[in-house]
Amino acid sequence: MANLTVEKLFKERKEVLDLSLLAGEEGINRPILTNEVFRPGLALAGNTDRFAFKRVQVLGQTELAFLSSLNPEARVASIKTITSFPIPMVITTKGIMPPAELLEIADQKKITLLSTRLSTSELIRRLSFFLDNVFAPTITKHGTLVDVYGVGLLYTGKSGIGKSECALDLVERGHRLVADDIVRITRKSENTIMGSGDELLGHHMEVRGIGIIDIEKLFGIRAIRLQKRVEVEVRLTYWDDAESYERLGLEERYTTILGAEIPVITIPISPGKNITVISEVIAMNHMLKVYGESPVLQLSKRLGEKIQRQTITTNYLESDYE
Repeated sequence: MANLTVEKLFKERKEVLDLSLLAGEEGINRPILTNEVFRPGLALAGNTDRFAFKRVQVLGQTELAFLSSLNPEARVASIKTITSFPIPMVITTKGIMPPAELLEIADQKKITLLSTRLSTSELIRRLSFFLDNVFAPTITKHGTLVDVYGVGLLYTGKSGIGKSECALDLVERGHRLVADDIVRITRKSENTIMGSGDELLGHHMEVRGIGIIDIEKLFGIRAIRLQKRVEVEVRLTYWDDAESYERLGLEERYTTILGAEIPVITIPISPGKNITVISEVIAMNHMLKVYGESPVLQLSKRLGEKIQRQTITTNYLESDYE
């Protein structure tokens, strides 16, 4: 679970969300437990059966106009209805000053009350984007992530098999390193996972026999990128004569990372094999498949048509006596 508090959100997104603290500063350490945002219109009207109180509460122009339309006693009762629940915080939008009763009760209940000049829809868009990133499922994976022709290739395999050396060769050929050794993978949507590097390691790389090198300093800013969608896993293994490796590519193999399914290709390592060129071919072949082109299926189809024509011709000639 993400370790997010109202204070952290306020400090990290104060400028982006144009936030100002109005009341309830004593409750600024309250945790935010979900990435969802809620507009408590029904709850203010007294219907709390389905009140999502664990979410960040946003009071837009409609909710504030409703509160203003009430007499002071009804307004206090309405505000106390939602603040009786352990809500994390309240944000008012469009720079509208909330009723004095809301400020007073926020201080009493120690519920942080913030204000923004953004419209309600714009606040929810920006806030949801931030919360989705914070609460997105994340894992770390031992490997190397490289952007090859715009395709994110995640290299995995045993330590010392040559993942970093392959990435270094790709960078030298003009491709871009995202992360080496530790890849932080975050699920952004059902079928999209993003990879980035460790904040401490940055774009440093360990090359056995040399030591630690800084890719950005050696090759320039064009040799790196901060994050990239992980699209294909390339598993590097040592060559084993007993193993049966894919030769035609008719059968697509997949792996699942954080619930997202991506293609996986196993490349056996042997002396003289150019893994860099193979990596470029993997990236270009993947893009062909994305655009609906499958060389192996087209070849299979042509072979099938050729065999069918030969069979028909043979049968015809066998029965032709003229």
